[in-house]
Amino acid sequence: MRSKRFSLWLLLAAIGTLILLGWALRPRAIRVDLATVVRGPLTVEVIEEGRTRIRQRHVISAPLAGRLLRVTLRPGDAVEAGQTVIATLEPADSAMLDPRTQAQAEARVKAAEAEQARTLPLLQRAQSEQAYARTDLERARGLHAQASLSHQELDAAERREAAAAAELRSAEFAQRIADYEVELARAALLTTDARSTPPDARRPLRAPISGRVLRVFEESATVVPVGSRLVEIGDPTDLEVIVETLSTDAVRIPLGARVRIEQWGGGAPLTARVRVVEPSGFTKISALGVEEQRVNVIADLTTPVEHRAALGDGFRVEARIVVDEVASALKVPVGALFRQDERWAVFAIAGGRARLRTVEIGRRNDAEAEIMAGLAPGETIVLHPGDSVREGRRVIAR
Repeated sequence: MRSKRFSLWLLLAAIGTLILLGWALRPRAIRVDLATVVRGPLTVEVIEEGRTRIRQRHVISAPLAGRLLRVTLRPGDAVEAGQTVIATLEPADSAMLDPRTQAQAEARVKAAEAEQARTLPLLQRAQSEQAYARTDLERARGLHAQASLSHQELDAAERREAAAAAELRSAEFAQRIADYEVELARAALLTTDARSTPPDARRPLRAPISGRVLRVFEESATVVPVGSRLVEIGDPTDLEVIVETLSTDAVRIPLGARVRIEQWGGGAPLTARVRVVEPSGFTKISALGVEEQRVNVIADLTTPVEHRAALGDGFRVEARIVVDEVASALKVPVGALFRQDERWAVFAIAGGRARLRTVEIGRRNDAEAEIMAGLAPGETIVLHPGDSVREGRRVIAR
């Protein structure tokens, strides 16, 4: 009897030992970072550095050879159209008596008048386009208020009106410049005529537009030839942003795309709209020494001037150009994705264990990817799975 009882105790002890040994040797659950499959907005952006540039700038040049008096303006000085004297030129005697200079001055007057005539219909067309775009926008706002027009269509009408307004400003600027060039050319013609101008006549060159001085090319008094650049002026509040993007990204950027301007030195980000994707690219060497084909994308700032008063010409910014967006997408962090047999896969959690799932992805950005098939909303997945995460391995949240 005692031997049987002793044998039973030995058997129970052996079974317990085996159980304890199995429990000790079993694979322990590894700690991992987890995420949840959710639905939400997804935006795909092209992120590149850019720089600001004044949309319209004008270089005032010498209309004839002569003596330039000292220029007193400095970069940053404000100028007023038709009032501020940019520079003063004294015609040289030889210029007044040279028949060839006389003929050149007459030719410049004709060329300036032809340019003036060319800009007039462009201005009229821009005025007509802007008026039509404004009327179309007002009609779109009325239909949207009645729930008869989608938000996307209203947004498109607003983009068309903003683009038409920008083109009108550009056409008005070109017309003012053309008028100024005509006046300048006629003044030069009078100066070269010794019968109408005394030998010591001085010709003031006035600002064709209101703005600020950007650069002074000739500061000291000197003798300058015809066409010498003297001063560059522009309006620093009328800015655009130039973004150098990879050519593979440029083909995905639509006209009118929204742009978010960050890292410009101010507080809140600025907004802009893509106006032009230049049709010609160029080669640029990257910081790693790799040749890249780049394309300039030009965007107009839409943030009011009072919110970006400190932003000037040639300032560095970071541009985030929206190339695609969806209001409701099934998405996961890109850190959960990895390649498995040339397909995308994730580790989903079921019953406390990691289960390998192959998935199909759609849109993606630097942070998130759209899931087209393979997962359902609310499922839990492993973030940044390492080599220790395998099919069926027990996991717990870190």
